[in-house]
Amino acid sequence: MGEVITDKDKEYEKMEREAAPGPDQAMSDRVNNRSLRPRSEAFKEFMTTGWDDNEPQIEPLESSKYTPARLEALGKAFPGERIVIPAGQPKVRNNDCDYAFRPDTTFSYYTGLGEDFEAGAVLVLNPVDPDSPEAKAGKTHVPELFVAPRANHYTQDFFMNAHYGEYWVGPRAGVKEMTAMTGIETNDIAQLPDALSKDVGTEAGAVRVRVRVRVIREADPAITSMVEEIREANGFADPDNNTAADDKLHEFAAEARMCKDEYEVREMRKAVAATKHGFDNILRKIPSSLGKPRSERMLEGAFNAVSREEGNEVGYDTIIASGAHAPILHWMRNTGTVESGELLLIDAGVEVNSLYTADITRTFPTNGKFTDFQKKLYQAVLDSQQAGFEAAKPGATYSDIHHACMRVIAERLHDWGILPVDVEESLSPEGQQHRRWLACGVAHHLGLDVHDCAQARYESYQNAKIRPGMIFTIEPGLYFREDDLLIPPEYRGIGIRIEDDVLMTEDGPEWISAGIPKQIDDVEAWMADMAAEGAKA
Repeated sequence: MGEVITDKDKEYEKMEREAAPGPDQAMSDRVNNRSLRPRSEAFKEFMTTGWDDNEPQIEPLESSKYTPARLEALGKAFPGERIVIPAGQPKVRNNDCDYAFRPDTTFSYYTGLGEDFEAGAVLVLNPVDPDSPEAKAGKTHVPELFVAPRANHYTQDFFMNAHYGEYWVGPRAGVKEMTAMTGIETNDIAQLPDALSKDVGTEAGAVRVRVRVRVIREADPAITSMVEEIREANGFADPDNNTAADDKLHEFAAEARMCKDEYEVREMRKAVAATKHGFDNILRKIPSSLGKPRSERMLEGAFNAVSREEGNEVGYDTIIASGAHAPILHWMRNTGTVESGELLLIDAGVEVNSLYTADITRTFPTNGKFTDFQKKLYQAVLDSQQAGFEAAKPGATYSDIHHACMRVIAERLHDWGILPVDVEESLSPEGQQHRRWLACGVAHHLGLDVHDCAQARYESYQNAKIRPGMIFTIEPGLYFREDDLLIPPEYRGIGIRIEDDVLMTEDGPEWISAGIPKQIDDVEAWMADMAAEGAKA
């Protein structure tokens, strides 16, 4: 950290980028410790000798058994079109530090790749020649993956390239490894521009660019720009039409993920199991955290540690909301002090290595025992969730779940004298007064994204029939803000949410998070058991 950066160092850095443009080019004129590398020819020669040949043993990913069917369905939806799906690039956190890379969801779904293997990679589905044997066999596309080759000790990039060099980032998958892992033919990313522009044009047999080359636009702006340049060079610079075509691809990919295959269901069960362990760890630490400044963050750390030990990462920023923070729907600062006697709302999920995530919310009495008043409110939310579960069956819609949950909430608010109108008026579209205390929705798809399939059409999502294989949440709540003058003082500053993950089967819904206690007596017993374990640690 104490190195002095001279003008000569900056000039060396500029010369290096100009001589060998590549991933480091994105660093622009930033200079850092990684850029201050020795540049003598003697050093370069010395660095490429004397290393053990440590070739990794690569096995096919389990997901590679399932991606061919996904790719086939995608190709059939866009016959004769070239489809471009980038993994994306690392995002800058500050200066020369990046956030941990997480591939684009569409890329992950169609390649089966998770974790952080493939920053900068691009999946391309090339349409087959209509007269080819592949086409006669019913095949519409041939998938091809483009990645940066390994920058191992046989290459100067090993120590010169801070983005891919294995001296900097450790062993990574390259062309050969990606082929073995995914079962998809893989080539050098340097070939991508030629591959994307091949046969583009208006002549017979060419790929028609205007609506026949589609890209997941948001994944990697540089790849989207490359596609747009190819479109423009061939006379199809029509931003509105091109964007609409790309959006249709994103929409299809989102809707394709709605029904999970058996591999995805297994991964979701793993995510739920790891999430349970994360909650266990939180409960072990609650007694020792009470009254301590920023103890919300102490509990956040307890969960996040498990997410890294048993998974890839958290599926979303963990919410640890104690006391008056609990009615704040997306409280993620987690800077508060957890006090004894309050309710503590925790919304958290582990993302496993395949990138599938759980999404669970529990509300706990911080001292281990609900008061009678807390029980009354908690049970209302629990009953609302159960009503939503009973409304969820094959052929039902998300709207059915929503209305079932809302009816219970409206009835309880009326019973408590809080609702200013009768139940039916509040439930009517012209009313909705009960939504002051539950303004958000109560169900969403779950999978590779915590709010999965978000690019789907309304008629395919909220208004569509629920089918076997869908995984979704049911998460009603009650949110009484501390500054709400329309409720009695004893309600103010209390937030309760109960959220579980549901798999729809042919026989009806299944709580796949049933192993995470939520009944009042079970929650208290769970807290007591974990507190005892924490005391022994």
